Amino acid sequence: MNKPSAGEPRGSTLQDMRRQIAAYGRLIRLERPIGTLLLLWPTLWALWIAGEGHPRPDVFTVFVLGVFLMRSAGCAINDFADRAIDPHVSRTRDRPLASGQVSPVEALLLAAGFSLIALGLVSTMNRLTVLMALGGGFLAATYPFLKRFTSLPQIYLGVAFGWGVPMAFAAQTGAVPRVGWLLFIAVIIWAVIYDTMYAMVDRDDDRRIGVRSSAILFGDADRQIIGALQVLFVLAMLMAGRQVGLGGWYYAGLVVAAGLFAWQQYVIRDRAPAACFRAFLNNNLVGLAVFVGIVLDYTFAPYR
Repeated sequence: MNKPSAGEPRGSTLQDMRRQIAAYGRLIRLERPIGTLLLLWPTLWALWIAGEGHPRPDVFTVFVLGVFLMRSAGCAINDFADRAIDPHVSRTRDRPLASGQVSPVEALLLAAGFSLIALGLVSTMNRLTVLMALGGGFLAATYPFLKRFTSLPQIYLGVAFGWGVPMAFAAQTGAVPRVGWLLFIAVIIWAVIYDTMYAMVDRDDDRRIGVRSSAILFGDADRQIIGALQVLFVLAMLMAGRQVGLGGWYYAGLVVAAGLFAWQQYVIRDRAPAACFRAFLNNNLVGLAVFVGIVLDYTFAPYR
């Protein structure tokens, strides 16, 4: 019987390592950056407004890296929390943890590692920002478990995703002004909008296995409630713009965002899961439209 050549075990080991690294990448959703983008846009809104169009480079770097790290940690924690649920949902049954490609311990270690790196970065900021970062870590770690206890986990998701807004003001200015909290409320409203659309994709599976969500709570009134929240979001952003003296470019961005909301309403009219998912993804453009409006306003109307 021929012995395997020295290169064969090494090749097999390298192949196994590549597969495992790829599984880790899928665990933190590297191939699906939508969550990172939905977390990034409000942070950028806050950085530009807090910095009056010129955020400090060190603050910008820490927060952009922190968005990626904390979203990655959140995905790992989410899949750990849902490890007994995901195998029973058609959209999630192939996730690495649900399919056994990654162990629960590995998911927790990854989440802890990303969180510690993020904390190390934010430790270079002022004391208020560091203290708020500890609260943000708690929010990210506990959100995935809320769907077992409340029918509105989307609100808690909004708090977790929006926490970077007051943190950005704290890092940039050393305090959180009223407009920072107003933006924070707007982000919570926005998160309920897009995460309800996301939950509409899994509504039948969630109802069958007993998972709670705003999509199930809202029932047949889902589109109307989403529409009302879309109006509230635009109004809150209008108020925020007025407080800091933003002008025409910013309001043009909000008009584009409102148009995208109208398109989303059209897309989800029949509540088809694939259409609801498309509408959910479209919220990336909403965040981009608002950010472009902010940047253009500070660039071309610096002396308002």
